[in-house]
Amino acid sequence: MSSDTTARLEARLPRSVYATLKRAAELKGRSLTDFVVAAAHDAARQAIEEESVIRLSAQDQKRFAEALLKAPAPNAALRKAKRRHAAEVEVR
Repeated sequence: MSSDTTARLEARLPRSVYATLKRAAELKGRSLTDFVVAAAHDAARQAIEEESVIRLSAQDQKRFAEALLKAPAPNAALRKAKRRHAAEVEVR
């Protein structure tokens, strides 16, 4: 986390949750803020990864690879769409 730019986050939580967080931070030798920020950051990265990564079974991996390797040639409609796209968008 970059220390040169910060943002503020405030939260109201039950006293029991606060006490649990505070105790956990003490056990780890960290400030409550540092502990909560690190835990939230880890949870956020994990949530993003879970939504970003597609996991396939071995059988589905094989099917996907075969579909890529044995893809049919583009039909007339797809070729037309490609030309239309190229005319409207700068292709880099």
